[in-house]
Parts: sequence; C-alpha cells; structure tokens
Amino acid sequence: MITVIGLGPAGPEHLTARALAVIDEADEVYLRTFRHPSVEAVLQRRDDSSGFDDAYEEGRRFEEVYETIVERLLASPAATAADGLVCYAVPGSPAVAERTVEMLRERAPGMGVTVRVEPAVSYLELVWNRLGIDPLSLGVRLADAGDFAVHAAAAAGPVVLGQTWSRQILSDVKLALDEPAAGQRAVILHHLDLPDEQVLDVAWADLDRTIEPDHLTSVFVPAVEAAPAAAVARLAATVATLRQRCPWDREQSHGSLVRHLLEESYEAIEALEALGDDPEHASTEAAAHAEEELGDLLCQVVFHATLGAEEGLFTLTDVARNLDEKLIARHPHVFASAHAETADDVIRNWERSKDEAKQRTHLLEGIPAATPALARAEKVERKLRSVGLGWERSGEANEGLVERLVSLLGSPVENAAAVGDAISTTESAVGDLLMFLARWSADRRIDPEAALRHALDRLADRVRALEGEAQADGTPFVDWIAQQDSAGPVHKRHLPLC
Repeated sequence: MITVIGLGPAGPEHLTARALAVIDEADEVYLRTFRHPSVEAVLQRRDDSSGFDDAYEEGRRFEEVYETIVERLLASPAATAADGLVCYAVPGSPAVAERTVEMLRERAPGMGVTVRVEPAVSYLELVWNRLGIDPLSLGVRLADAGDFAVHAAAAAGPVVLGQTWSRQILSDVKLALDEPAAGQRAVILHHLDLPDEQVLDVAWADLDRTIEPDHLTSVFVPAVEAAPAAAVARLAATVATLRQRCPWDREQSHGSLVRHLLEESYEAIEALEALGDDPEHASTEAAAHAEEELGDLLCQVVFHATLGAEEGLFTLTDVARNLDEKLIARHPHVFASAHAETADDVIRNWERSKDEAKQRTHLLEGIPAATPALARAEKVERKLRSVGLGWERSGEANEGLVERLVSLLGSPVENAAAVGDAISTTESAVGDLLMFLARWSADRRIDPEAALRHALDRLADRVRALEGEAQADGTPFVDWIAQQDSAGPVHKRHLPLC
C-alpha cells in the first residue's frame, strides 16, 4: 500500500495527527521534495526518509519528473512487498494540484498496489483566511498559472493561481491579458503563515516585478475580463487534443487539409456577403452565420499551426507574432514616420515594403500562379499601379475596351455571323479581353472575382424564377423552355446575363 499524506501549506503545525501516525507506521517514507517548511518535523521522526529532488534536477520537463517519481514509488521494496506500507508526503494537500497523486491512482491498481490518500490542509485555507473571503459566495475559480491563458482568462470573475513559483510564470500570467481592464490588480500571497509572510496588493503591470516568488507563492486576481487570446488558446488546446485522440484528425496533413481551407474560405466569403452593404442592419441569423464560418476558417489556420508545431516548423504564437510584426512594418504611415494620404499611397508603401522584405527582383514575383485567373489579373493590375504602370481613371481604358471588343467580335460589327467562329478560334483574344476586364475592374476598385460571382448568383436566381413559372404551368422545365422558344430564343428574352 502507498499512503499519501500532505505536509500542509506552511510549518509543521499544519500536519495532521493522522499524517504523523502514517509517518511512524510506514516501512518507507518518501518526500516529493525536501524544500518545504514541514520537512524537518518529518526527518525528526524518520531520519531514513528519501526524497525526489534529484528527479527535478535531472528532468527536462515536469511531466518527466512526475513519471520518474511514480515509477520509483511503485518499484520501491515496500510497495512491491505483500504487506508493505509506503508513506508518500507531498507539499500542501494531496488533493490540490498534485499530478503525481493522479498518476499513482491511475497506475497502481494495474500493479497490485493500493493507493490511499489522507486529507490534509491546503494552501487554499490560508488564502481564504488572509483575504477574508468566502470562495463559494464569490465564485472563485482555481487554476494552474501555466494554464492561465487557456482556462482562467477565458471567463470573467475572480481566480486563484497556483504554481506561481518563478518570475517567468508571473510574467506569462501578466502577458496573458492582452488588454488588462483599467485598474486591473492582483494580490500576491507569499510564505503564508511563516515568519516572512507577505500579502501584497499590486498593479497588474507590477505582478512580476514586486517579489521573488517560490513554491510557496500564489496569486489572487480579484476580477478578470475574458480576453480574445484566451479563447484562441483554448481553441488551440482543443485542436491539439483532437490530434491526439480523434482518428480522422490524427491522419490529416497540410496537403490533405488544403481543399478544406479552400472550401471554408468560399463559405466564409458567402456568409460575409450575406451581411449586405449595410452590415450594421444585418439580420441576427446572417451575423451568426458569418461568425460560424469565420470560426471554421480560423480552425483551419489553427490546425495548420498545430501541425507546424508537431513538425518543429512553427507554432500558432509564431504565426500571430509574425503577422503582428508584418502589419506594423508595412504600415509605416501609422506606426512610423512615413506619409500616406490616399489608399493608393498605402498600396505603394505596402508593395515596396513587401519587395524589400522578401528581396524580390521581379515586379510580379510573389503572385501565386495557382491564383484563379481573374483574381490573378486583378493582383497584376495592383502591382502595376504601385509603380505607375496601372490605368488612371480616364477614357483610355474605355477606348481600349472598345478596341478589344471590336477585335474580338470582328469589324465591322455587322459580321455577326462570323462571331462564333472568331471566338472559338481566338483564345488569345478572349484571354486579352478577360485580362483587360480584370484590370479595368481593379482600376475602379471592383473585385472581378466577386463581380463574376454575383453575376452568376443573379443568373441562378433568374433560372430558379423560370423553373417556378414552369412549375406553375404544370409543365416540365425542358418542355416549358421548348414552348417558350417557339416565340423566339428564350435565353435572349429571359436570361439577359447569358
């Protein structure tokens, strides 16, 4: 049997009578660490006690340390003996933030070892006492400081943070709130119930500057507002869990997810366009749909970042930091001394900054060849405009458009009978016309891809309307079209977008 006792939150006065009895009765006594104010009292009773501080010195990660401790406990002579009794003493209470106890409970039964946990006084009892609060009435949450960004900052309200044993951890806690509320404060509780006890109410900015924390330090945050970073961190943790436990997610790769990224992008575009020209007056349903689709798109980004972290390439933090730095660098008119009066000035600065950062030598370098053709042509026009080669809003573009239409359709226009043959045999002419239209659209701040998509939507609406008319007549659609065609080509009268 392994009996786990708690050393309490401070000096030996917090050791329970039952804990002392177990120490006396045990065949072997193990201390998770000798770094605790109550250890001296244990050693006075059992000077043959062993500890695991060497595991902390040799381990690279806490999980490795805990693995070592549990393995050594389960393999100890008293634990493997038929009637042996091991006493395992941990700081504070075995029931609060004690990972080794969780692991013992999981693994001991499979090795024929019984684990018994004795109740003990937790550091939380001293926290409530010093703060003079009732945690139930205030709804205080408990959290590991290392998970503050993921759990504690994801919901509003007071929280007690344990495991705040270093300045780095306190710094991470501080930075987890991207935008602390005005007057945000925290209470540092250090060495409670010991001669050098300190309870310090500090400004949020001073959280990691006030004291040298250790394993007997905790932090109380009276109030915290949920931060966007916390929600993203929780999403990242969920995706990481899915990668471990879901068969489908486990099989995915950057390549297999590409089509999903594309699909989610199109669905997000459709949802955003459904908000209309005046999004402030969009319906609740449309807003909820846009929120959902943007979430699906964000999931794709987080998933690729999770894969990148597994591969040792990059993390979600790297992606966000890189984007933040890029936005600042490419907006010198906002964050530095550059000047930009118009949107065109901003585009020129942006393109120049990109070319310098990526050391590009070719004007059109960086436009992916796989970009849809119309969108690619629009990007080309933006590049040309950034160096003064784009079209100005003048009659030249209109004249050029007329010239290309005449060239495509034949001149004079009366040669309509030859138009079909001309188009079918002049792909280059059609390509020139489409590129011209894309550049012409870009010059007028019109997205040609969106314009074509909307035109197709209008065409689809018209087809559905015709189907409705045929249904009202009780005639199959194909037959109804044939009947309509008898009065002249139906597509000319009913489908002007064709």
